[in-house]
Amino acid sequence: MPPVTDPNVIVGMDTSDDAAVYKLTDELALILTVDYFTPIVDDPYQFGSIAAANAFSDVYAMGGKPFIALNIAGFPPDKLPMSYLVEILRGGANKAAEAGVSIVGGHTIDDPEPKYGLCVAGLIHPQEVIRNGGARPGDELVLTKPLGSGIITTGIKRGKVDKWLVEKVVEVMSTLNKAASEAMISVGVNACTDVTGFGLLGHLNEMVLSSGVGAVLYADRVPLLPQVRDLAAQGVVPGGTRRNLSAVSDAVMWAPEITEDEKLILADAQTSGGLIIAVPRDKTSRLVSELGNRGVKDAAVIGEIVKESTARIYVRAH
Repeated sequence: MPPVTDPNVIVGMDTSDDAAVYKLTDELALILTVDYFTPIVDDPYQFGSIAAANAFSDVYAMGGKPFIALNIAGFPPDKLPMSYLVEILRGGANKAAEAGVSIVGGHTIDDPEPKYGLCVAGLIHPQEVIRNGGARPGDELVLTKPLGSGIITTGIKRGKVDKWLVEKVVEVMSTLNKAASEAMISVGVNACTDVTGFGLLGHLNEMVLSSGVGAVLYADRVPLLPQVRDLAAQGVVPGGTRRNLSAVSDAVMWAPEITEDEKLILADAQTSGGLIIAVPRDKTSRLVSELGNRGVKDAAVIGEIVKESTARIYVRAH
Protein backbone atom coordinates (compact mmCIF):
# COMPACT_ATOMS: atom_id res chain seq x y z
CA MET A 1 0.00 0.00 0.00
CA PRO A 2 1.27 3.53 -0.74
CA PRO A 3 2.23 5.65 2.27
CA VAL A 4 -0.47 7.88 3.74
CA THR A 5 0.42 11.55 3.43
CA ASP A 6 -2.76 13.24 4.70
CA PRO A 7 -1.70 15.16 7.84
CA ASN A 8 -5.10 14.58 9.42
CA VAL A 9 -4.47 10.83 9.61
CA ILE A 10 -3.42 10.41 13.24
CA VAL A 11 -3.20 6.62 13.09
CA GLY A 12 -2.74 4.74 9.83
CA MET A 13 -1.19 1.42 8.89
CA ASP A 14 2.38 1.99 10.05
CA THR A 15 2.12 0.46 13.54
CA SER A 16 -0.47 -2.30 12.96
CA ASP A 17 -2.81 -0.55 15.36
CA ASP A 18 -6.40 -1.61 15.99
CA ALA A 19 -8.13 1.08 13.94
CA ALA A 20 -7.49 4.15 11.83
CA VAL A 21 -7.95 7.60 13.37
CA TYR A 22 -8.71 10.73 11.34
CA LYS A 23 -8.75 14.22 12.85
CA LEU A 24 -11.88 16.17 11.91
CA THR A 25 -11.24 19.20 14.13
CA ASP A 26 -8.89 20.10 16.96
CA GLU A 27 -11.50 18.67 19.34
CA LEU A 28 -12.82 15.66 17.43
CA ALA A 29 -11.42 12.65 15.58
CA LEU A 30 -13.06 9.72 13.80
CA ILE A 31 -12.04 6.10 14.50
CA LEU A 32 -12.62 3.69 11.60
CA THR A 33 -12.44 -0.10 11.58
CA VAL A 34 -13.94 -3.12 9.83
CA ASP A 35 -14.07 -6.77 10.87
CA TYR A 36 -16.01 -9.84 9.79
CA PHE A 37 -15.55 -13.62 9.83
CA THR A 38 -17.18 -17.00 9.29
CA PRO A 39 -19.35 -18.69 11.96
CA ILE A 40 -17.57 -20.00 15.02
CA VAL A 41 -20.74 -21.24 16.75
CA ASP A 42 -23.80 -23.00 15.34
CA ASP A 43 -26.45 -20.58 16.64
CA PRO A 44 -26.90 -17.75 14.09
CA TYR A 45 -28.07 -15.21 16.68
CA GLN A 46 -25.03 -15.88 18.86
CA PHE A 47 -22.77 -15.63 15.82
CA GLY A 48 -24.17 -12.19 15.01
CA SER A 49 -23.77 -11.02 18.59
CA ILE A 50 -20.15 -12.20 18.82
CA ALA A 51 -19.22 -10.70 15.46
CA ALA A 52 -20.64 -7.32 16.47
CA ALA A 53 -18.86 -7.31 19.84
CA ASN A 54 -15.65 -8.20 18.03
CA ALA A 55 -16.05 -5.35 15.52
CA PHE A 56 -16.68 -2.74 18.22
CA SER A 57 -13.63 -3.92 20.18
CA ASP A 58 -11.13 -2.09 17.97
CA VAL A 59 -12.74 1.25 18.82
CA TYR A 60 -12.79 0.45 22.53
CA ALA A 61 -9.10 -0.50 22.40
CA MET A 62 -8.28 2.98 21.07
CA GLY A 63 -10.20 4.58 23.94
CA GLY A 64 -13.05 5.70 21.69
CA LYS A 65 -16.82 5.35 21.64
CA PRO A 66 -18.41 3.54 18.67
CA PHE A 67 -21.56 5.30 17.50
CA ILE A 68 -22.50 4.14 14.00
CA ALA A 69 -21.97 1.01 11.88
CA LEU A 70 -22.77 -0.76 8.62
CA ASN A 71 -23.44 -4.49 8.29
CA ILE A 72 -21.24 -6.62 6.04
CA ALA A 73 -22.61 -10.07 5.26
CA GLY A 74 -22.16 -13.01 2.92
CA PHE A 75 -24.85 -15.68 2.79
CA PRO A 76 -25.72 -18.79 0.69
CA PRO A 77 -29.51 -18.47 0.12
CA ASP A 78 -29.55 -21.73 -1.85
CA LYS A 79 -28.04 -23.69 1.06
CA LEU A 80 -29.48 -22.12 4.21
CA PRO A 81 -32.90 -20.65 5.03
CA MET A 82 -33.06 -16.86 5.02
CA SER A 83 -34.26 -17.02 8.62
CA TYR A 84 -30.63 -17.78 9.55
CA LEU A 85 -29.53 -14.48 8.03
CA VAL A 86 -32.33 -12.70 9.87
CA GLU A 87 -31.07 -14.15 13.16
CA ILE A 88 -27.46 -13.21 12.42
CA LEU A 89 -28.48 -9.61 11.75
CA ARG A 90 -30.75 -9.58 14.79
CA GLY A 91 -27.88 -10.74 17.00
CA GLY A 92 -25.69 -7.97 15.63
CA ALA A 93 -28.43 -5.37 16.02
CA ASN A 94 -29.12 -6.26 19.64
CA LYS A 95 -25.42 -6.15 20.53
CA ALA A 96 -25.16 -2.78 18.76
CA ALA A 97 -28.08 -1.48 20.80
CA GLU A 98 -26.29 -2.61 23.97
CA ALA A 99 -23.22 -0.67 22.83
CA GLY A 100 -25.25 2.43 21.94
CA VAL A 101 -24.41 2.03 18.25
CA SER A 102 -26.82 2.70 15.38
CA ILE A 103 -26.62 0.26 12.46
CA VAL A 104 -27.70 2.38 9.51
CA GLY A 105 -27.38 0.00 6.56
CA GLY A 106 -24.95 -2.41 5.00
CA HIS A 107 -24.32 -4.80 2.13
CA THR A 108 -24.89 -8.52 1.60
CA ILE A 109 -23.61 -10.77 -1.20
CA ASP A 110 -24.29 -14.37 -2.19
CA ASP A 111 -21.48 -16.41 -0.67
CA PRO A 112 -20.94 -20.19 -0.38
CA GLU A 113 -20.12 -19.72 3.33
CA PRO A 114 -21.86 -17.33 5.75
CA LYS A 115 -19.85 -14.31 6.85
CA TYR A 116 -20.82 -11.40 9.05
CA GLY A 117 -19.30 -8.33 10.62
CA LEU A 118 -19.45 -4.57 10.67
CA CYS A 119 -17.73 -1.44 9.47
CA VAL A 120 -17.67 0.75 12.58
CA ALA A 121 -17.04 4.44 13.25
CA GLY A 122 -16.22 5.86 16.65
CA LEU A 123 -15.42 9.24 18.14
CA ILE A 124 -12.54 10.46 20.30
CA HIS A 125 -10.62 13.63 21.13
CA PRO A 126 -7.45 13.71 18.98
CA GLN A 127 -5.26 14.08 22.08
CA GLU A 128 -6.88 11.14 23.88
CA VAL A 129 -6.21 8.32 21.40
CA ILE A 130 -4.75 5.24 23.12
CA ARG A 131 -2.36 3.54 20.71
CA ASN A 132 -0.63 0.19 20.84
CA GLY A 133 2.73 1.96 20.65
CA GLY A 134 2.84 3.91 23.92
CA ALA A 135 4.04 1.24 26.35
CA ARG A 136 6.93 2.29 28.61
CA PRO A 137 9.43 0.34 30.73
CA GLY A 138 7.97 -0.21 34.17
CA ASP A 139 4.37 -0.49 32.94
CA GLU A 140 2.42 -3.54 34.02
CA LEU A 141 0.30 -5.57 31.61
CA VAL A 142 -3.35 -6.20 32.42
CA LEU A 143 -5.50 -8.66 30.42
CA THR A 144 -9.27 -8.26 30.71
CA LYS A 145 -10.65 -11.57 29.35
CA PRO A 146 -9.48 -15.18 29.73
CA LEU A 147 -7.77 -16.94 26.83
CA GLY A 148 -8.81 -20.07 25.00
CA SER A 149 -11.77 -19.22 22.76
CA GLY A 150 -10.00 -20.54 19.66
CA ILE A 151 -9.25 -23.89 21.27
CA ILE A 152 -12.76 -24.22 22.71
CA THR A 153 -14.55 -23.32 19.48
CA THR A 154 -12.39 -25.91 17.71
CA GLY A 155 -13.50 -28.35 20.40
CA ILE A 156 -17.12 -27.44 19.65
CA LYS A 157 -16.62 -28.30 15.98
CA ARG A 158 -15.10 -31.65 16.97
CA GLY A 159 -17.87 -32.51 19.42
CA LYS A 160 -15.58 -32.44 22.45
CA VAL A 161 -17.21 -29.61 24.41
CA ASP A 162 -20.19 -29.86 26.76
CA LYS A 163 -23.13 -27.46 26.53
CA TRP A 164 -22.18 -25.50 29.67
CA LEU A 165 -18.76 -24.70 28.23
CA VAL A 166 -20.33 -23.64 24.91
CA GLU A 167 -22.49 -21.23 26.88
CA LYS A 168 -19.47 -19.95 28.81
CA VAL A 169 -17.32 -19.23 25.77
CA VAL A 170 -20.25 -17.59 23.96
CA GLU A 171 -20.80 -15.36 26.98
CA VAL A 172 -17.14 -14.30 27.02
CA MET A 173 -16.93 -13.68 23.27
CA SER A 174 -20.17 -11.69 23.15
CA THR A 175 -19.21 -9.47 26.09
CA LEU A 176 -18.42 -5.95 24.97
CA ASN A 177 -15.06 -4.42 25.87
CA LYS A 178 -16.94 -1.22 26.68
CA ALA A 179 -16.59 -1.49 30.47
CA ALA A 180 -12.90 -2.38 30.21
CA SER A 181 -12.32 0.61 27.92
CA GLU A 182 -14.16 2.98 30.25
CA ALA A 183 -12.09 1.71 33.17
CA MET A 184 -8.76 2.32 31.44
CA ILE A 185 -9.88 5.77 30.28
CA SER A 186 -10.82 6.74 33.83
CA VAL A 187 -7.41 5.67 35.16
CA GLY A 188 -5.14 6.80 32.32
CA VAL A 189 -2.93 4.21 30.59
CA ASN A 190 -0.01 4.24 28.19
CA ALA A 191 -1.01 1.68 25.55
CA CYS A 192 -3.69 -0.83 24.65
CA THR A 193 -4.64 -3.36 22.02
CA ASP A 194 -7.31 -6.03 21.85
CA VAL A 195 -6.46 -9.72 21.70
CA THR A 196 -8.03 -11.30 18.63
CA GLY A 197 -6.84 -13.39 15.69
CA PHE A 198 -3.08 -13.16 16.28
CA GLY A 199 -3.44 -14.36 19.87
CA LEU A 200 -2.01 -12.82 23.03
CA LEU A 201 1.60 -13.23 21.90
CA GLY A 202 0.96 -11.84 18.43
CA HIS A 203 -0.80 -8.71 19.63
CA LEU A 204 1.66 -8.19 22.48
CA ASN A 205 4.46 -8.47 19.91
CA GLU A 206 2.83 -5.66 17.90
CA MET A 207 2.73 -3.57 21.08
CA VAL A 208 6.40 -4.05 21.96
CA LEU A 209 7.52 -3.47 18.37
CA SER A 210 5.48 -0.28 18.07
CA SER A 211 6.67 0.93 21.49
CA GLY A 212 10.35 0.01 21.11
CA VAL A 213 10.34 -1.98 24.34
CA GLY A 214 10.27 -5.59 25.55
CA ALA A 215 7.86 -7.50 27.76
CA VAL A 216 7.95 -10.19 30.42
CA LEU A 217 4.92 -12.49 30.55
CA TYR A 218 4.18 -14.76 33.52
CA ALA A 219 2.40 -17.83 32.16
CA ASP A 220 0.83 -18.85 35.46
CA ARG A 221 -0.90 -15.46 35.81
CA VAL A 222 -2.71 -15.55 32.47
CA PRO A 223 -6.44 -16.27 33.00
CA LEU A 224 -7.80 -19.19 30.97
CA LEU A 225 -11.26 -20.43 30.10
CA PRO A 226 -12.23 -23.80 31.65
CA GLN A 227 -10.84 -27.01 30.11
CA VAL A 228 -8.47 -25.16 27.76
CA ARG A 229 -5.44 -27.04 29.07
CA ASP A 230 -7.20 -30.40 28.70
CA LEU A 231 -8.31 -29.66 25.15
CA ALA A 232 -4.84 -28.48 24.14
CA ALA A 233 -3.37 -31.66 25.60
CA GLN A 234 -5.73 -33.66 23.34
CA GLY A 235 -4.47 -31.76 20.30
CA VAL A 236 -7.67 -29.73 19.94
CA VAL A 237 -5.93 -26.66 18.55
CA PRO A 238 -6.94 -24.56 15.50
CA GLY A 239 -4.54 -24.19 12.61
CA GLY A 240 -4.50 -20.43 13.10
CA THR A 241 -3.13 -20.89 16.60
CA ARG A 242 -0.26 -23.02 15.34
CA ARG A 243 0.51 -20.42 12.68
CA ASN A 244 0.45 -17.69 15.33
CA LEU A 245 3.03 -19.55 17.41
CA SER A 246 5.26 -20.01 14.39
CA ALA A 247 4.94 -16.33 13.48
CA VAL A 248 6.30 -15.12 16.84
CA SER A 249 9.05 -17.75 17.14
CA ASP A 250 11.84 -15.22 16.57
CA ALA A 251 10.35 -12.69 19.00
CA VAL A 252 9.72 -14.88 22.05
CA MET A 253 12.14 -16.42 24.51
CA TRP A 254 10.67 -19.24 26.60
CA ALA A 255 11.55 -20.45 30.06
CA PRO A 256 12.65 -24.12 29.82
CA GLU A 257 9.67 -25.37 31.84
CA ILE A 258 7.05 -23.88 29.48
CA THR A 259 5.38 -26.78 27.66
CA GLU A 260 4.34 -26.88 24.01
CA ASP A 261 0.67 -26.84 25.08
CA GLU A 262 1.25 -23.69 27.13
CA LYS A 263 2.95 -22.05 24.18
CA LEU A 264 -0.04 -22.84 21.97
CA ILE A 265 -2.49 -21.46 24.53
CA LEU A 266 -0.61 -18.15 24.72
CA ALA A 267 -0.73 -17.98 20.90
CA ASP A 268 -4.36 -19.13 20.64
CA ALA A 269 -6.31 -17.24 17.97
CA GLN A 270 -9.06 -15.43 19.88
CA THR A 271 -12.41 -14.16 18.71
CA SER A 272 -13.65 -11.03 20.49
CA GLY A 273 -10.95 -11.36 23.13
CA GLY A 274 -10.13 -8.91 25.87
CA LEU A 275 -7.92 -5.86 26.01
CA ILE A 276 -4.25 -6.01 26.94
CA ILE A 277 -3.36 -2.75 28.64
CA ALA A 278 0.03 -1.26 29.51
CA VAL A 279 -0.54 0.79 32.65
CA PRO A 280 1.95 2.70 34.82
CA ARG A 281 2.79 0.60 37.86
CA ASP A 282 1.45 3.16 40.31
CA LYS A 283 -1.96 2.98 38.59
CA THR A 284 -2.25 -0.81 38.32
CA SER A 285 -4.20 -1.37 41.54
CA ARG A 286 -6.65 1.37 40.65
CA LEU A 287 -7.15 -0.06 37.14
CA VAL A 288 -7.83 -3.56 38.46
CA SER A 289 -10.26 -2.09 41.00
CA GLU A 290 -12.05 -0.02 38.35
CA LEU A 291 -12.32 -3.08 36.10
CA GLY A 292 -13.85 -5.12 38.92
CA ASN A 293 -16.28 -2.34 39.84
CA ARG A 294 -17.47 -2.26 36.23
CA GLY A 295 -18.05 -6.03 36.07
CA VAL A 296 -14.79 -7.10 34.41
CA LYS A 297 -14.16 -9.95 36.83
CA ASP A 298 -11.46 -11.94 35.01
CA ALA A 299 -8.95 -9.10 34.67
CA ALA A 300 -5.42 -10.04 35.76
CA VAL A 301 -1.94 -8.55 35.88
CA ILE A 302 0.01 -10.91 33.61
CA GLY A 303 3.37 -9.23 33.02
CA GLU A 304 5.36 -6.06 32.65
CA ILE A 305 7.07 -3.88 30.09
CA VAL A 306 10.88 -3.80 30.19
CA LYS A 307 13.61 -1.86 28.44
CA GLU A 308 14.76 -4.07 25.57
CA SER A 309 16.57 -3.05 22.42
CA THR A 310 15.34 -6.05 20.41
CA ALA A 311 11.66 -5.82 21.40
CA ARG A 312 11.54 -9.36 22.72
CA ILE A 313 8.91 -11.10 24.81
CA TYR A 314 10.23 -13.23 27.67
CA VAL A 315 7.77 -15.87 28.85
CA ARG A 316 8.40 -17.13 32.37
CA ALA A 317 6.55 -19.88 34.17
CA HIS A 318 5.84 -17.71 37.24
